[in-house]
Amino acid sequence: MSSITSLELAHLFIKNIFSKHGLPSSIVSDRGSVFFSSFWTNLCQKLKASRDLSTAYHPETDGKTERVNQILEQYLLIYVSYHQDDWNTWLPLAEFSYNSSDHSSTKQSPFFTFYGRDPQFYSAQITQDTPSGKLSTNIQSVQKDVKRELEVAINRFKRYADKSRASPLVLNPGDIVWLSFKNIKSTRPTKKLSERWLGCFPILKKVSTHSYHLKLPAHWKSIHPVFHIYHLEPVKISTIPNQHQEPPPPIIIEEEEEW
Repeated sequence: MSSITSLELAHLFIKNIFSKHGLPSSIVSDRGSVFFSSFWTNLCQKLKASRDLSTAYHPETDGKTERVNQILEQYLLIYVSYHQDDWNTWLPLAEFSYNSSDHSSTKQSPFFTFYGRDPQFYSAQITQDTPSGKLSTNIQSVQKDVKRELEVAINRFKRYADKSRASPLVLNPGDIVWLSFKNIKSTRPTKKLSERWLGCFPILKKVSTHSYHLKLPAHWKSIHPVFHIYHLEPVKISTIPNQHQEPPPPIIIEEEEEW
């Protein structure tokens, strides 16, 4: 999509947006070059649609889209392969799950808001005797997983938003924490679809007011074990029986496996 022309973008707009949803009142761009072309400028003027250009590192301009993208990324990183080359296969199911889930702000799903009804998805008559029946059953299973993970993602974003209003995080030696993957080098193609947190790791000691020494795997020789509290998240141990989660598959970190 990086080489798309203004005319090609206009055709995509008509095919995927206008034909299904009508004309938008505004179009938000991340300052892509095609949105500055005279063709696209004239098109927006004739459609009477304003162009809102977002500012770098200032996601509030397009905050709703940013939050939706983060939630969809949370879903995709769970299902994509290690090489992250099949994300587009899962995107339609992620989109359906998001649009058919009730949102806290509206108390209804985007699908219901737009069409006035909830989508029909499950039928009790589906059997596994045919390939189509097996596919339908598999999709239903995936959808259940998706809804659960989306709820986890939404709650996580809410917790982060509330964190700024809550008391500062306090950690102590012996606590078990997650480590942010943000500054860890990996062989995976993109961090967007990689795990957000690594771990779990015990805290060995408090180095300073905001820094902690973690007990990392012995083969992580290239990673300094002291981290700022900003990159740590306490592990919450579930008290519900049989809710223990198995560790994810290993991630290769600078030619070494991470579990």
